[in-house]
Amino acid sequence: MGLCATASSPDDDSSVLFFLKTKQSRRAGLRQNLARAAHQCSQRKPPAKPSPVSELDLYDYQLPRELIAQHPLSQRADARLMVVDRRSGSIEHHYVRDLPSLVEPNDAMVFNDSRVIPARLVGLRSQTGGRWQGLFVRKDNETGLWEILSRTRGKLKVGESITLEDRDARPVETLEVIARLPDGHLAVRPGSDGEPAELLERFGRVPLPPYIREGQMVDDDVKTYQTVFARDPGSIAAPTAGLHFTPELLKQLQAKGVQSHAVTLHVGIGTFRPVQTETLDEHEMHYEWASISAETAEKLNAARAAGGRVLAVGTTSVRTLETVAAENDQLVGWTGMTNLFVRPPYKFGAVDRMLTNFHLPKSTLLMLVSAFAGRELIMEAYAAAIAEEYRFFSYGDAMLII
Repeated sequence: MGLCATASSPDDDSSVLFFLKTKQSRRAGLRQNLARAAHQCSQRKPPAKPSPVSELDLYDYQLPRELIAQHPLSQRADARLMVVDRRSGSIEHHYVRDLPSLVEPNDAMVFNDSRVIPARLVGLRSQTGGRWQGLFVRKDNETGLWEILSRTRGKLKVGESITLEDRDARPVETLEVIARLPDGHLAVRPGSDGEPAELLERFGRVPLPPYIREGQMVDDDVKTYQTVFARDPGSIAAPTAGLHFTPELLKQLQAKGVQSHAVTLHVGIGTFRPVQTETLDEHEMHYEWASISAETAEKLNAARAAGGRVLAVGTTSVRTLETVAAENDQLVGWTGMTNLFVRPPYKFGAVDRMLTNFHLPKSTLLMLVSAFAGRELIMEAYAAAIAEEYRFFSYGDAMLII
């Protein structure tokens, strides 16, 4: 089901090369990537016929703009929690703080511990002096170049420079455009040496989605757009289902006998890139780095064997677990690049329950939850959420699918 994952070491994500210096190396790299993809996916053949639920328009809905949450609640666990029962089709209304009463001892919750980096870039174009905004995507370990997504109208040319500004509008760094990439992204060379996480701390901003105050951050976003268990820097968007948890709620869950475990998926373009094809089968996910330790895998396998249920917090946790289970028929220690696209129909192999936010129309995230609960039930739940005036998207309310 749209999976082609490559293993790599935890410190090396260069198995997917996206910057190539010359035409010759570009052709050679393309041949290598195609050969690798063919080998990895040789056992996974696409369905002979399109799925009856593969039409993009089936995942559309109309959302009043006033229901898009612009700020988080002052108390994270006060967010509303819709509970959707896949078997009975029932829909109930709770709060996130009620979660300890909705789980059982020996259940295992899985969080994504990736930490959001200040990936939003602001500056001036050297040729025109016009304002520019962009998003850091990732660094290529072989060339040292950065991949960025330009969010400003106007085509930047190869050789053009961008002068980046810090949070006080002072010029601090330059980016030289080296190449335009096939997907519309840019390959740029920073003027300073150093790792992206280190440099971005100097001049980057919180990468809020454009539907939150048009992407304009306030000081509180530095803390509120980060989960309390974020550890490993690397995401360019928050794993938002985790934003509802507080240390107090985690203690209550622990007292109930619920296990808490962490996996890592660095949220990249693959998670929120819009689907622009008429059918889901034509959409290709970008690769993202993910990891699960052998110890965590062993404990999750043991929990299920003992009758416990794995409750994945967020779609990124789901994709990490399902990537590993699809490749190995069970959970094992694993680190690699994944472009798993979960959409109906899909047979889940590692996740029993899911806690997630409410997602954008026609998004791959909406398709993932539809694969888990059924498209019709999910669309019914979304209609109920709109009628009950739930808060939507990153800073919004949550859904527990059981």
